[in-house]
Amino acid sequence: MSRLSHFDTVRGLLTLQDPKQFLFFARTAGGRRAGKEFLARLKERTHDRDKAISLTSYGAQLKAIHRWGLEQPHDLSVIHQPVLVANGESDRMVPSQNSADLARRVPNGELVIYPDAGHSGIFQFHRQFVQTALEFLER
Repeated sequence: MSRLSHFDTVRGLLTLQDPKQFLFFARTAGGRRAGKEFLARLKERTHDRDKAISLTSYGAQLKAIHRWGLEQPHDLSVIHQPVLVANGESDRMVPSQNSADLARRVPNGELVIYPDAGHSGIFQFHRQFVQTALEFLER
């Protein structure tokens, strides 16, 4: 994950593109288009925006993810709440098979995989995800 994040960040800088385009979206025509649409939506909000992540926070996040990834799998059978797991079918950071495994290991897990999407499946398919999440919460 760290190597991938660093690589895509550098790739974004070298191509003068936002690294999110590489990190979060499939490298297909549909994925690239969705990335551009997402980045345009981010710019719609002009005040009270979140601050950009600092290099210190970025490093700490990657370190925590790496440390967590080395742990033994936890017993998720103790989770009794329904769990909605959503992912893109081409997620390079959290592979879809990991999401399928998570949904399988949680007794009340429900999996949604978005086609032609990367890590940003819920942003790329935001309208569908909101509808799915609302229906899930109403049950």
